[in-house]
Amino acid sequence: MPIKFSPNPLTPLLSRSSSRSSFSRSAYVSHSAKPQQVLKSRVLRSPLLRSPLLRKCVAEFLGTFVLIFAGTGAVMVNQVSLGAITHLGVSAVFGAVVAALIYSIGHISGAHLNPAVTLAFWQGGYFRKRHVVPYIVAQVMGAIAASGVLLWTLGPVANLGATLPLKGNWMQSLILEMLLTFILMLVILGSAVDSRSHRGFGGLAIGLTVAVEAAFMGPITGASMNPARSLGPAVMSGLWQHQWIYWVAPIVGAQCAIWVYSFVASDAGVDD
Repeated sequence: MPIKFSPNPLTPLLSRSSSRSSFSRSAYVSHSAKPQQVLKSRVLRSPLLRSPLLRKCVAEFLGTFVLIFAGTGAVMVNQVSLGAITHLGVSAVFGAVVAALIYSIGHISGAHLNPAVTLAFWQGGYFRKRHVVPYIVAQVMGAIAASGVLLWTLGPVANLGATLPLKGNWMQSLILEMLLTFILMLVILGSAVDSRSHRGFGGLAIGLTVAVEAAFMGPITGASMNPARSLGPAVMSGLWQHQWIYWVAPIVGAQCAIWVYSFVASDAGVDD
């Protein structure tokens, strides 16, 4: 039995019931004009704004902005507050914001928020090639913008949350970042993308994975698992040491996860 993926990655997370509360309908929605339709008619007057790809890229920009703003912001505030958030608290922030974003924009853009994930989806054959570069550009711009806002508001604190190998051990960080991203991508595929997964729990599973991996490996590699997450602080802080690790390792790890999951899950529904 061949593996079946959802047409749009992560859309199973937010399958909605067709039934709605009669109270909310009568109290907040006019029978003659639905707010969503009115908003769309105003926003989509420009031909440029009618592009579905543009709206998806804006969602990716905003999602990545929020991820970097909250996650690396927690790193910076933890130092400013002399450890009030704690390392586990920072890890929880990263995991929680990822889960929240999946449930918030997953039905719009897929909530990739990560160039390595976007490239892996394309490699898996269920993401359009022409969308890859715009998605990655949007993610990178969102990360840089978030780091810029943090630098402006908090100053050059904690290297803006930049990811650096412990004691400069690049080989250690390269291997660990590959493994961390491999695990994360497996969870994404198994909990959110595979159509046989339990609906609605993907965001929680992915967020928990990010939080756990950041908790136990963050002190060694920074637990980036995301090239955009590392690039934003690097651009604004000027710390480019070993930046290549945080591009090569996540991309390779995510690609390996696509191949492995396709193999192990292809006959998951067939008993010997």
